[in-house]
Amino acid sequence: MSEPRWCVPVKSSGRVLSLRLFRTPAGRRTAVAFSSPLKLAKVLGTDQRWVLLTAPALRDMLAELGVTGIVVDPAGTMSSRAAAVA
Repeated sequence: MSEPRWCVPVKSSGRVLSLRLFRTPAGRRTAVAFSSPLKLAKVLGTDQRWVLLTAPALRDMLAELGVTGIVVDPAGTMSSRAAAVA
């Protein structure tokens, strides 16, 4: 069975895409991932760019940044205006 794929928010700077990281209420950096583009759009808006990644690929990328947390489908817990970006 293959790994599930998640829609992961990214930000762009010119031609470069980077993971969009957030902060937990305790102030720790974390990533968010969504099980569908619709769920991502409901929380972060339709203008939010994203990439499709497997869980192991996302964990590998985060490990290089020293980030261990991933919140999957954070329904309604943040918005594009209210989320703290790392």
